[in-house]
Amino acid sequence: MPTFFDELPEIFVSNTEISALVSEAVKSGKLRKLGSRLYTKNLEEAPESIVRRNWYFLLKDYYPDALIADRTAIENQPSTDGSVFIVSKKKRETALPGITFKPRPGVGGLETDKPFLGGVHLSSTGRAYLENMRVSRARGGDTSRTLSRKEIEERLDRILRQSGHAGVNAIRDEARTLTKKLDAEKEFKELDELIGSLLGTRDAEMKSDLGKARKGGMPFDPVRLEKFIKLFEALKASAPIHRRARETTSQANTNLSFFEAYFSNFIEGTEFEINEAVDIVFNGRIPNDRPEDAHDVLGTFRIVSDTTEMSRLPGSAEELSQLLKSRHAVFMELRPDKHPGAYKIKNNQAGSSLFVAPELVEGTLEKGFEIYQSLNVPLYRAIFMMFLISEIHPFTDGNGRAARIMMNAELVAADEEKIIIPTVYRSNYLSSLKALTHNGLTDPLIRTLDFAQKYTRSLDWHNFEEARHQLTETNAFMDPNEADETGVRLKLYQER
Repeated sequence: MPTFFDELPEIFVSNTEISALVSEAVKSGKLRKLGSRLYTKNLEEAPESIVRRNWYFLLKDYYPDALIADRTAIENQPSTDGSVFIVSKKKRETALPGITFKPRPGVGGLETDKPFLGGVHLSSTGRAYLENMRVSRARGGDTSRTLSRKEIEERLDRILRQSGHAGVNAIRDEARTLTKKLDAEKEFKELDELIGSLLGTRDAEMKSDLGKARKGGMPFDPVRLEKFIKLFEALKASAPIHRRARETTSQANTNLSFFEAYFSNFIEGTEFEINEAVDIVFNGRIPNDRPEDAHDVLGTFRIVSDTTEMSRLPGSAEELSQLLKSRHAVFMELRPDKHPGAYKIKNNQAGSSLFVAPELVEGTLEKGFEIYQSLNVPLYRAIFMMFLISEIHPFTDGNGRAARIMMNAELVAADEEKIIIPTVYRSNYLSSLKALTHNGLTDPLIRTLDFAQKYTRSLDWHNFEEARHQLTETNAFMDPNEADETGVRLKLYQER
């Protein structure tokens, strides 16, 4: 049979019915007191952590009529200083470890508001944004009751990115129906103008970078921008690495470019035997059953073997976009369904990775370019450029190849060694991308591409058959899954 103590939640507010049992449990060390009538079974964790984690359960005990409002209704958590803003008939604040309930008078729960735990209510989204348009000021270092205009713009931009026009229009429509009930005509007018400006139908002044960019027709993805900045900071903090190209003859360039194109397409699932690829690239023999795949390899080779083309670098965001499109059009020429040379019109994803929305591609590229141009080490510019294109995924297909072409162009233009990603190294490469995309880890990507460049330079590209032999000797052609099972790794052939 469960006892009184067993049925208690982690944290609770005592009352007259259980006060005697609670006192006894405190004396016996089974409970500890955190505040006035506030107790917990958790004897180890800091009181602040326990309270903040359970604030929504406690709210009903202190303010049974509470409506979660203002900033808290949008952030759905206590502010950084622990403030929880509510509407209640009770006027006195309640300070607990880690949080403070801060009531204000106002209109209580409406039909549009959402029932919450224990009978309290949560402001509807339309109401929350309408009431957050009221200006409030922080006092004594405390968090302001309402969001700033900049914060509201950023929140609405996020909704626009996630839910499109329908998402922000739904907020506006709901707010409109509540204007009179909340005596918020002025606030609705400002909200209406703000949303209209984000949608391009009004001309309100924007306070946030996101708002200004969207109003200017170049909205961007702030989540990706954070990743780009993180990679930039890691690269700037790294000691410069320079590896001059080992072989500069025309033949060496041809051989290296062949294997670069071969491996780059192999990574993406366009798989040929070496001899088949040789026939395609050097003999012009296009297999009848796979003409599109063959052209993918041939088109990639034509770009990466052209030192003039690979020496072209973007001097502006516009030039970056033009280079990307023109190179994509070449290697995707025979795939009209993939829209060669044109950015995607539908969002794309790989596994759990959802890439930048189509309407944010150009704006995010522009922001990324602003960061890229502040790097001056060719290898680090190459790494950044590759991740920029890979993370945005601007095309329907061919993004990985485009990213690696842009990466190597940075190196060719600086007369430094290219980077190839052999088949056996595919998992290392993709894992390092995911580590940054999903976990914000920059070191794996930097280390992976640093080694790949070192590896490329360890090989002799002057003779085709000798290069093929060295690639074989270093496990380059091995299936990555088989390599993982057997513990085989890509290894340097020699160092110079």
